[in-house]
Amino acid sequence: MSKYKITLNGKAYELEVELMDGSAPVAAAPKAAPAPVASAPKAVTPAAGGAGCVNAPMPGTILRVNKNVGDSVAAGESVVVLEAMKMENDINAPKAGKIKSLSVAQGQTVAAGEFLFEVE
Repeated sequence: MSKYKITLNGKAYELEVELMDGSAPVAAAPKAAPAPVASAPKAVTPAAGGAGCVNAPMPGTILRVNKNVGDSVAAGESVVVLEAMKMENDINAPKAGKIKSLSVAQGQTVAAGEFLFEVE
């Protein structure tokens, strides 16, 4: 009997294979190995980042940029619209203030945790 460890879609499995009378190998039912603990994506913020910095919550494409640098925003107001998994997601200002920096443009693809904008 031979033992093998395989990984399928990020999950590790242990298989036992036994050769019987020259026929093809027969695999035992896979046992799920403990999955490694995935860490949350790290936020990418500018060097002077603070409480007003907003990062992409998931990967996607920027559909619309509703505000420009210097524009005033209210807390909870939509600044950009991110399309992810065929759904439009408003990315809102975390607090009232002015847009200090904006690092995305319409049509741009962003990764999870990528810096989008900052409100001061």
